[in-house]
Amino acid sequence: MTDAKPSLNLLIAAPRGFCAGVDRAILIVEKALEKYGAPVYVRHEIVHNRFVVDSLKAKGAVFVEELDEVPDGFPVVFSAHGVPKLVPATADARGLDWLDATCPLVSKVHKQAERLVEQGRHIVFIGHRGHPEVIGTFGQVPEGTMTLIETVADVATLPDFDDGNLGFLTQTTLSVDDTAAVVAALQARFPRILGPRGEDICYATSNRQDAVKAICERVEKLIVIGAPNSSNSLRLAEVGERLGIPAMLVQRGADIDFDWLGTPATLGLTAGASAPEVLVREFVDTLAARFSVTEEQVVTATEKMVFKLPRNLTE
Repeated sequence: MTDAKPSLNLLIAAPRGFCAGVDRAILIVEKALEKYGAPVYVRHEIVHNRFVVDSLKAKGAVFVEELDEVPDGFPVVFSAHGVPKLVPATADARGLDWLDATCPLVSKVHKQAERLVEQGRHIVFIGHRGHPEVIGTFGQVPEGTMTLIETVADVATLPDFDDGNLGFLTQTTLSVDDTAAVVAALQARFPRILGPRGEDICYATSNRQDAVKAICERVEKLIVIGAPNSSNSLRLAEVGERLGIPAMLVQRGADIDFDWLGTPATLGLTAGASAPEVLVREFVDTLAARFSVTEEQVVTATEKMVFKLPRNLTE
């Protein structure tokens, strides 16, 4: 007679997983493959998820880091994170067919940056150094017109800017709570600094963080499915940790550390905006091999956002 599996109440956050920008970016690569045939080149990972990237590779996508790795005569897609202006300009100069999969909410930040510079303002940009979205946004404006900060402490190190000619913008995938603290510090030091009318942190990032906060009221540990280079996924794990809930970021069901997990009675599960639902189900199946799992969806918002495809893929 075998021992009964320990019971596990699994609280699954909703919303979770793919957002509208990720859906659109992946569809752009798939439609480009249909239109042009393989190979279609993609500059940078289309979204930060190895499963997604490998799936598109299997269909004929070739991922490169820089445009000079794309041979003449082949189409290229720019990733959802956005690219500096120099990249499409270089593609045009080479006569390459290119498709821009930049998330429209990132493109909105690009346009805001351009407008602030046109107004003669210097921009303080809140973001993570080296992230593709940050690199892409800095590449929209002349060098020297934007300064990057990451933390509240960085605000004190800024020069004594004329706050009448100062603006701020943020990366779209930051911690909502952290960013609010940095913005408050900026506004305290530079009272006349001009910020965006609406929230730069995207709706999907905010919604997923809110959903994690809701399940963390009832769980002992938290699992976030996402890539280690996915900013929004890392932020979800941080949200749990700050609420006192031990959190682990995993890419696939096979990655779970069962020694770390132990035998909790309740476990929270979510997925970053670039993680497909198939990985959530894979993870549940992995748990079900060891536990008697009862699933409960915890819904905090319903998302209906859809972004249009580029015109040259729909004509």
